[in-house]
Amino acid sequence: MASNIIMFEDIFVVDKLDPDGKNFDKVTRVEARSHNLEMFMHLDVNTEVYPLAVGDKFTLAMAPTLNLDGTPDTGYFTPGAKKTLADKYEYIMHGKLYKISERDGKTPKAELYVSFGGLLMLLQGDPAHISHFELDQRLFLLMRKL
Repeated sequence: MASNIIMFEDIFVVDKLDPDGKNFDKVTRVEARSHNLEMFMHLDVNTEVYPLAVGDKFTLAMAPTLNLDGTPDTGYFTPGAKKTLADKYEYIMHGKLYKISERDGKTPKAELYVSFGGLLMLLQGDPAHISHFELDQRLFLLMRKL
């Protein structure tokens, strides 16, 4: 039932931490590549809350709502009120997709840019895997270590 609300999901492996140097004490920029869809990602993570190391594997999913029945998110969270998509993950952020770009070339690439309250994500790869996302869309990012 939850699989129909998940817009993107893959297994990623952490390649580098803070590839451009450390900018903030509690935030780490994670550079990772996906296992199945051959996607590349930069993701800012609050590593005081959710520490990651080079070589760690994690599942990353994105969905427009945490409600298992697909109903839109109300903006209010009541812990334990009912089962949600969040129950299956360890680290969750909510944000807004603010830029989508595509580049043509030998291998076309698409890029999604999402801001989670200032923590940023770049997801880059085959346009087929991210073509169903829309500009200004609200998204939940969900992570679970493997």
